[in-house]
Formats: sequence, C-alpha cells, structure tokens
Amino acid sequence: MPYFTKLLLLIFCLVLLVESRKHRRRRWTSHLDVQRASHIFKKNRDLTKAWRGKTEQLLRVDEHDFTMRPAFGGPAIPVGVDVQVESLDSISEVDMDFTMTLYLRHYWKDERLSFPSTNNKSMTFDGRLVKKIWVPDVFFVHSKRSFIHDTTTDNIMLRVFPDGHVLYSMRVTVTAMCNMDFSHFPLDSQTCSLELESYAYTDEDLMLYWKNGNESLKTDEKISLSQFLIQKFHTTSRLAFYSSTGWYNRLYINFTLRRHIFFFLLQTYFPATLMVMLSWVSFWIDRRAVPARVSLGITTVLTMSTIITGVNASMPRVSYIKAVDIYLWVSFVFVFLSVLEYAAVNYLTTVQERKERKLRERFSCSCGIPHSKTMMLDGNYSESDANSLAGYTRNQMVPEEEKPEKMVVHLAMSNESNSSRKRGLKGHVGLRIIQNTHAIDKYSRLIFPGTYIFFNLIYWSVFS
Repeated sequence: MPYFTKLLLLIFCLVLLVESRKHRRRRWTSHLDVQRASHIFKKNRDLTKAWRGKTEQLLRVDEHDFTMRPAFGGPAIPVGVDVQVESLDSISEVDMDFTMTLYLRHYWKDERLSFPSTNNKSMTFDGRLVKKIWVPDVFFVHSKRSFIHDTTTDNIMLRVFPDGHVLYSMRVTVTAMCNMDFSHFPLDSQTCSLELESYAYTDEDLMLYWKNGNESLKTDEKISLSQFLIQKFHTTSRLAFYSSTGWYNRLYINFTLRRHIFFFLLQTYFPATLMVMLSWVSFWIDRRAVPARVSLGITTVLTMSTIITGVNASMPRVSYIKAVDIYLWVSFVFVFLSVLEYAAVNYLTTVQERKERKLRERFSCSCGIPHSKTMMLDGNYSESDANSLAGYTRNQMVPEEEKPEKMVVHLAMSNESNSSRKRGLKGHVGLRIIQNTHAIDKYSRLIFPGTYIFFNLIYWSVFS
C-alpha cells in the first residue's frame, strides 16, 4: 500500500512538471509572436491611421495660396510636356477633323510642395489632390470635342518628389480640326496637327516646351487606320500671338498620313474604266441595230453618273477640282462621245440613203425595162429576202464607184427560177453585209482606245 501511494505521487509530480514546461513554452512563443508582430507593425504601419491628416501637413497644402503660379513675380516657370499617343481613332474627310487618344504629361517644379524624405521616394496621388494645388492650364487649340476618361475612375495621376518636382499625367481623347487639301484625292497625303497651349499664362509667366525634343512624342506600334498609312510623327513649337492678350508658347504634334489607293481602285477607277471600254463595244455593232447601240450608250452614261454621284456623296463640297473628278469626268466624256458618235453615224447614213434613193429612181426610169424591180440590199438583208428573189433575174447593177456603202440592184421579171443564180446573189449580198460599216466606226475603234490610254498615262504619271 505505501508503495502504491508513492507511485501515484511520483506520477502526479511528473505530470505537473510536464504541464509547467508546456505552459512556459506557450508563454515564450506568445512573447515571440508579440515581438514579431510589433516589429512588422513598426515596419509596415499604415500612415493614414497612425497620422491622421499627415499627408496634407506633409505637403503643406493649406499653408500656401495655390491659386497663384509657382515663383509668382519672378521669371516664367518652365513646364515640360511629353505625349504618348495611344490610338488614332478616326479621320473624317467630310468634317475635316481627326480623333486621337493620348497620355498627356506635364513636368514642373513647385517648391511649395517639397517635403522632407529620408529615402528620397515620391508620393503618388489621384485626381482629388489636383483640385487643391496649382497645375498648368494647357488646352487643345482648334479642338472640337475632348474629355478625360473617367472609367472606372478619373484617369489622372499626380506624383510629387521631395524636391518639389511634379509629374501630372492624364488620359485624354480629343477631336481636333485638320485642314485637308483634296486636290489630289484619292492619291493624296494629309498633314494634321494637334496644338497645345496655355490658356491664361503668356510666355512671361509660363514657358511651355517639349521635355525631350522629338523624343517627347511616343506612339504605339499597333496604331493603324483603314484608309491611311501613318508615315511620320514629329513635334514642333513656336510662339502664337493674340492681339488682345499677347504671346503664348504653342506646341504642335504633327503627323503625316498617306491614303491607301487600293480601295478606290476597286470601287471607283476600275468600274469607270470598264464602263468606258464597254461603250466602245457599240463601234463593232451594226449601225442598223439602233436599239442595241442606243441602249448600250444610255446604260454606260447612267452608270458613270451613278459612280460620280457616289464618290461625291462621301466628300466635302470643296470649291476646287479633285484628282478623282478629273478621271471620272474625262471617262464620262468618253462614254458620252461614244453616244454622239452613233448619232453622227445614224445621221450620215440617213443622208446617204436619201442620195441613193434619188439615184435609184433615176436609174429605174432610164433602164427601159417594163417589168423591172429595184431593191436595195444592206446589212439587214436576210435569207428570207434572198428567197423572195426567186423568179427575178439580175439585170443591171450600179457600178461600185457610185455605191460605196449600199448595193442597188435592178432585177427584171423572169419566169425561170434558177437556183444557181439565187446562190450567186446570196454570196454577193453576204459580202456586202460584212462590208456594211461606216467609216466613222472604223476610225473610232482606234481613236477612242488610243486617246483613253494616252490620258491614263498622263493622269497616273502626274498624280502618282
């Protein structure tokens, strides 16, 4: 019994010893955790909670009058500018403007915003601080519409350095005017400019300049337009004078665009050329086929009118002649002349028929054959007409010198139907049908294509 009691006491003492050691270990671990947490808190403490309002006190915004420019009363404050073009959204020929999205950044020094710093790190703010300090009043000259992006928040950034240097950046989309010259349209190149200037401060108060010269303008390599090829971006600067207020520094973002011609080749030049070539088909159609030649001429004229109207509908109403107008109107003149050519052919053919009719009547009276019949064979002579000549005998023909384009045949009545004579007559008439072409048509087949090719050579050599 005593041994059993001693064993229990020993076990109880061991348990107490183990529990005490565990308790000490827990206390030591908790103490280390507290020290570690305290060290982390000291290293990364939230300044906005530790120093309420410390930001304003650090920048001393409330101690200065920021309605006045820095170093007021002294020399002009230099404000550097650089731009990164994000996209060139559209070019409108009708409105003569362009739309551009860009990052606009300003650099200046305001000693009123300097603050002590051991690690020489800057402080970054959003657009809320911009309303409390002085910033340059730069605006876009000749701007029609512009806005600062505000999704999901105002796209404005302000970065202040310990020595008072300030970086002010914003993301802007602006639509500005561009004076375009369409005298070479659509084989033209356009140069547009986006102009920046201070609205209130003259060059005596604010000196606006490109921070790094031509390197101040950066563009995205992915910028592209459907109708234009971007050839060049560059910067310039000069002074602008206003009679009422004085001289101002003005910065220019210049870019040159060259129009893609392939779209207009497919939509304008090729159809116009094909219409002109189609009008030449009438020169190979028989002059007696009045409906065919007239309908072909009217169709080509109306089609050219539609092409001209469609091109001018998408262009501003300028007071000078464009390159495309020259090509389309010359093509229209060629089509119209082909219609006038057939009018001349038809008129001369009618005059010639009158002369031949009088000549036929004179020969009919002098032949002295009581049962004679006179017929005129031309390009409309058909096989049924030749079959109707059965029973007639060829008696007399007018010599070739007196009938350059018509064949006048005097047929005498005969009771015999000779098939060999009929075949001979058919062969002679067929030869005359092949030769039934007016001299104007023959010359037009060469003059019209040759002149049009010569015009194209001159046109593309001048405007290309």
